[in-house]
Amino acid sequence: MTPTLVRQHSSHAGTTPRVDLRARARDWSEIQERMLVPLYEAVYERLDVGGGTRVLGLGCGSGLALLMAASRGAEVTGVDSRFPERLDLARRRLLPGTPEGHGTADTRDTRARADAVRADAVRVVEGTPRDAADPSMPAFTLVTAFEPIGCLAGDSDGLAELLAQATPLAGRGAAVVLAGWGPPERCATTSVLRVATKLADPLRSAGSWRPALRDDLEEVAQRAGLRPDGSGRVACPFGYADADSAVRGLLSTGLFDAAIAATDEEQVDKELAEALHPHRRPDGTVWMPNVFRYLIARTP
Repeated sequence: MTPTLVRQHSSHAGTTPRVDLRARARDWSEIQERMLVPLYEAVYERLDVGGGTRVLGLGCGSGLALLMAASRGAEVTGVDSRFPERLDLARRRLLPGTPEGHGTADTRDTRARADAVRADAVRVVEGTPRDAADPSMPAFTLVTAFEPIGCLAGDSDGLAELLAQATPLAGRGAAVVLAGWGPPERCATTSVLRVATKLADPLRSAGSWRPALRDDLEEVAQRAGLRPDGSGRVACPFGYADADSAVRGLLSTGLFDAAIAATDEEQVDKELAEALHPHRRPDGTVWMPNVFRYLIARTP
């Protein structure tokens, strides 16, 4: 079957180029999403997520973070309005009876987690936090926004609004977790992400890479009326089987959409391959150590 190529609006880069969004969602789910597993694990461990925890995951994507929380006994609700293709994969991964099974090339560990999840403990909602509101259900005890900010110009613009919708659904003093890129000097992927800036500059618009700033997360929390209550840093290395997987994984993040729109995907692929060369190992794998940061805030 020939892939459907569509043009999709992006809050970061205006209008994205024509891409196969289903293939990109699968690349995210099968290659890139797992790079943030150490971040999810660190947050869940610190907050003792388990039975009795009710999680609202903002921008839940293909649902790996939800799956990890649900496998610990939490009740989870995921919402996403930007990536319906990823959300479709989340449903296949988390909800028994969804056509085509899991729908992703999950690892044995991920499939084991999915088999342990109760169907009545999972909700996946296409839309905003308001669409997830259910007056008959108890308040959420944890809100997560795991999509890292502090990497693209303007990438936090919509997050404050999502938080404004989400926090009324959470109980008083509930934890809200924000995630962001760590200092550029601690992230080997920084040198690769600079490709996005170099190629996207002609657009002179939001969507190109910029260095993470120390107070990115705190500023978002302040705008949302949240009270900071701790933070942490987590090593999240990006490891790929080969250079092709690295290019596909990085493109699936959407961080290079503005660059593709300014040039074309072939040019971006070429520049990415060159930028990845210093990170290739003798066996052909690609390895880039990174540090990500999270902030725990509390609702009023």
